[in-house]
Amino acid sequence: MGSQLISNIGQLITNSDEELGIITDAAIVIDGQQVLWVGSNKEAPAADSTIDANGGVVTPGFVDSHTHAVFAGDRSKDYVARMSGQKYATGGIKTTVAATRAATENDLISHTRELLRKCHSHGTTTVEIKSGYGLNVDAELKILKVAKTFTDETTFLGAHVIPAEYENDRAGYIELVKSEMLDAVVPYSKWIDVFCDNGAFSVDEAREILQSGIAKGLMGRIHGNQLGDTGGAELAIELNLASVDHATHVSNETIAALAESNVVTTFLPGAEFFTKSLYPKVNLFFELGAKVALATDCNPGSSYLTSMPIAMSLAIREMGFTPAQALYAATAGGAAALRRSDIGHLQPGARADLVIWQAPTFEHIAYRLGDIDKKILTTGKF
Repeated sequence: MGSQLISNIGQLITNSDEELGIITDAAIVIDGQQVLWVGSNKEAPAADSTIDANGGVVTPGFVDSHTHAVFAGDRSKDYVARMSGQKYATGGIKTTVAATRAATENDLISHTRELLRKCHSHGTTTVEIKSGYGLNVDAELKILKVAKTFTDETTFLGAHVIPAEYENDRAGYIELVKSEMLDAVVPYSKWIDVFCDNGAFSVDEAREILQSGIAKGLMGRIHGNQLGDTGGAELAIELNLASVDHATHVSNETIAALAESNVVTTFLPGAEFFTKSLYPKVNLFFELGAKVALATDCNPGSSYLTSMPIAMSLAIREMGFTPAQALYAATAGGAAALRRSDIGHLQPGARADLVIWQAPTFEHIAYRLGDIDKKILTTGKF
C-alpha cells in the first residue's frame, strides 16, 4: 500500500503529551503500516492517495487492554439479579465455565469474531483477551488458541476462580495452574493474570501463580481490589506488574505508591455499571500522577460492553475523569497497560491505527456515546 494523506482534520489527537497533543487544522500521512508525518494541513506533503476528513477529529484507535471476549453461554439472569439489588459475587463465573467447556473451538471463534466486530465498530483497534472460563487444561488451551487467532495480546487467567471439581482441593488446583496448565498454554499466551480478591485468590496464592508464569517468560498483570482493599494493588507494585485492573477499593497510601511505580491502574467502569457497585473516584490518582487506563472488561457476567466510548462516558460521569483524561486513558493509557509504545498515539513511527470521527471536537466522542459517523483504519488482526 502506498502513502495516504488524511487532510482537512479539525482536531488531530496525537497524544504526544497528556493534554492530547492536539493539532488543529491538521493533516497526517500514513503508509498503511505506520504514521509517517503529522502537522499543519497547509504544510502537508504529497501522497499517493488522499482522504478528506471534512473537518472532523482524528484520534488513535482505542486500546482495550482488559477483556474476556472468548466465552459461551448466557448470563442475562445475573444482570437481572444485579438490577434487582442482589450483590455481585464471583459465583456466576462457573456458569460461563460450563458453557465454554462445552463449546467447540469453531463455536468460540464465531462468537468472538462477532464480539470483536462490535468492538472494532466502536473504534477499538487493539484488544487484549483473557482466558479464565475454562479452568481445566483442555478448555484453557482452547480459549487461548481462539484468542490468539484475533490478537497477540493474550492472557492466561487460569487463576480466575477455583472450579467446582476442586472446591475441596484448593492447593491441588493452584498446583495444576502453575504446572501442567501453564506449560500447555505458554505458546499461546503473552501475559499471566490472577483474580486476587474476595472469593477468588489470596495475595500469597496470586504471588505464587504469577511468579510461576513470569519464570516461564510471561509478563504479569492482576485483577485487584475490585471487591475490597485486598492487597492486589500492593502485589502489583511488589512484582512490577504491567497493570492492576478494577482498583475500586485502594487506599490513599497505595495510590501514592502506584504513582511512584511503573504499574498502570486500569479502571473498568462497565463492571460497576453492570453490578450496581460503587465507582472508584480518580481525583487522587491524577493529582499524584499515577498512570491510568480505561477498558471495557467485556465479559458475559459483569460487563457485557464492547464500546470504549461508553466506558469513557461512564468514567467521566461517575468517576471524575475529564473528557481529555478519558480519551488519553482509552488510548495511550491502554497502550501503557500493555507496555506498548507503538500504539495509543499518532506520532511518526506509531502504528497506523486511527479513527476519523465526523464531529467538531474530541469531546463529542464521549458526549454522544460514540454514536458518530466514523472511518476506522487499522493494521491489526481485526
